[in-house]
Amino acid sequence: MIAIDRSDSSLKPSPGVYALDLSDGKIAWSAPHPASKNAVAQCNSAAPLVIPGIVFAGSLDGHIRAYATEDGKIIWDYDTAKEYETTDGFKGKGGAIDGPSPVVADGMLFVNSGYGMFGQMAGNVLLAFTVSEKK
Repeated sequence: MIAIDRSDSSLKPSPGVYALDLSDGKIAWSAPHPASKNAVAQCNSAAPLVIPGIVFAGSLDGHIRAYATEDGKIIWDYDTAKEYETTDGFKGKGGAIDGPSPVVADGMLFVNSGYGMFGQMAGNVLLAFTVSEKK
């Protein structure tokens, strides 16, 4: 067990995404969480998803971000915390992304948006994204 001196001021929170080198456990790269109006929402609380070349990470600020696995650069960012008209015509609302990981299946990314526990942004949508080719 390792004891941590909590009075050490060098142990400041540093939210973001970190990649570890499995051969030695050292940090290969890190990507700090983008600034947010709400400091509590500046964290990736949901489990991340890794596919070849991309790490998808959902955040309490409602963003789903894609990070390049090579260097941690954000290559895509979508703010899910807004209102939606759902496929059945009802209003839906995105919010904090917490708990379960995003899922990739049949070339689509599925993200559950809305987590109202512990004062986070409540919501009730399951979002589905597909890749579109740039022309």
